[in-house]
Parts: sequence; C-alpha cells; structure tokens
Amino acid sequence: MVEYRCFSCNKKVSIDYLRKKIRCPYCGSKILFKPRVAPTKVKAR
Repeated sequence: MVEYRCFSCNKKVSIDYLRKKIRCPYCGSKILFKPRVAPTKVKAR
C-alpha cells in the first residue's frame, strides 16, 4: 500500500484522504512525499 507523509509534521496521511484534498489533515501543509525504502544490498562473489 502506498504511504504518504507530511513534510512539516512527518505524520502519515492516508491515500483516501488525498483523493479529497491535497493537504495534510494535521497541520495543513501542502507538501507531501512518499518515503523511500532502503535498498537491499547484495554482495557479488
């Protein structure tokens, strides 16, 4: 599932809420981002 976070307060914002408004429901910021997961490193032999 896609997760968005607010850039100002760093709280999770649900995708259902973003369909209605593009603002953070907690602080009102318009800047949201999708956090990246850490890449998995594999050693070559």
